[in-house]
Amino acid sequence: MTFYIVTLGCKVNTYESEVIKEKLLSHHFKLAASELESDIIIINTCSVTNMADNKSKKMVRRAKRLNKVVVVCGCSSENLEKDYQEMGIDVLIGNNEKSKIDVLIKNYLDNKKRYEKFYRTRDLAFEDMEVSKFTSLTRAFVKIQDGCNNFCTYCIIPYVRGNVRNKDFFKAIKEVETLVLNGHKEIVLTGIHTGSYHDNGKDLADLIHEISKIKDLKRIRISSIEVTELNDKMLLEIEKNEKIVNHFHVPLQAGSNEILKSMNRKYDLCYFEEKLKRLRQIKKEVSITTDVIVGFPGETETLFLKTVETVKKFEFSKIHVFPYSIRTGTLASQMTNQVLDSEKHQRSQILNQVSLELEQQFLKSFFNQELEVLIEQVFENYSIGTTSNYIKVRLNKKMNKNEFVKVKIVTCQETYLIGEEFIYIS
Repeated sequence: MTFYIVTLGCKVNTYESEVIKEKLLSHHFKLAASELESDIIIINTCSVTNMADNKSKKMVRRAKRLNKVVVVCGCSSENLEKDYQEMGIDVLIGNNEKSKIDVLIKNYLDNKKRYEKFYRTRDLAFEDMEVSKFTSLTRAFVKIQDGCNNFCTYCIIPYVRGNVRNKDFFKAIKEVETLVLNGHKEIVLTGIHTGSYHDNGKDLADLIHEISKIKDLKRIRISSIEVTELNDKMLLEIEKNEKIVNHFHVPLQAGSNEILKSMNRKYDLCYFEEKLKRLRQIKKEVSITTDVIVGFPGETETLFLKTVETVKKFEFSKIHVFPYSIRTGTLASQMTNQVLDSEKHQRSQILNQVSLELEQQFLKSFFNQELEVLIEQVFENYSIGTTSNYIKVRLNKKMNKNEFVKVKIVTCQETYLIGEEFIYIS
């Protein structure tokens, strides 16, 4: 039997889909090249926005039309349980039991009895998963944490992912060791709220410090970290640990204190700015990217312009812009001062242009410098790699995948750099 996995959403979903794939391959299922060539289609859904929900349901309807065995899991099915129950899905779960999907599929194939399970509680234990090798990526993700307790007023994720829970400290280290042994030189620590990681008195800084001792591991990346978790201990580890990359994704979400308070974010602009200053003091040429929501309820034109002013002042190297999406069940969905969709669209366009300008400004600062690049994609006449500060670099030559090279930067094109005069360094 062949299978194909459709993964929507975040790095946590990417990791969990890799777990599912590895388990199915170990049970002698075969990975298909496309949905059309598969017997089983697994859809790992996302619910971060209405658009994500709609895309998830669209993929399920497509799979049903193809007359395949359909397996659905993830945040959208957790959030919109009733919608998915009406779609005639063969195996339907939320965010739990993903590690058992191989068994659930085998049971369905044996007895043709549909399976459905939702836990309907936030009080959950960490579901142990492990990946030995990412077959499709050079860098490997390790999920160390799940759930969120922040309850930002716009966000559905705490309701669909449950309470904060964490991977065993020593199991996390062992998983990284296995991935490095199998050839991965860069590890990305990920979770729903990665910076909240704690296990038996150990926190994220402790985990990073310990895995950095693994000999052949060259880079450690954090998928995202809240500014409130850039505490003195974490900043000291970032300063002292050479394996921590020169890129941090720190969500801002809004550039005015009024909207930050309405969002139930745990900081103000002064606090955020001070943390960025400290980060830049200890990491030269650091890339700091962020998320910003536009059109949140109550965001006037004046407050939006304040956000534009703020992101320019903070000099982010890239901004991921999200038009506010009403998530039923959140506090923000009940607010009366909603912003028109046309206004959200216009503000998104403006902020995306600002992001592009900031990104190109950041890229140009590396002209005529030598950068260390990990080659990740290899084509017939060119290769693409990534720097420590998460910049894409193109080399007009076929290189060795998963090798580090030192590259002289000569120019940029759109959102990546062009390099030449390289030498292999590992």
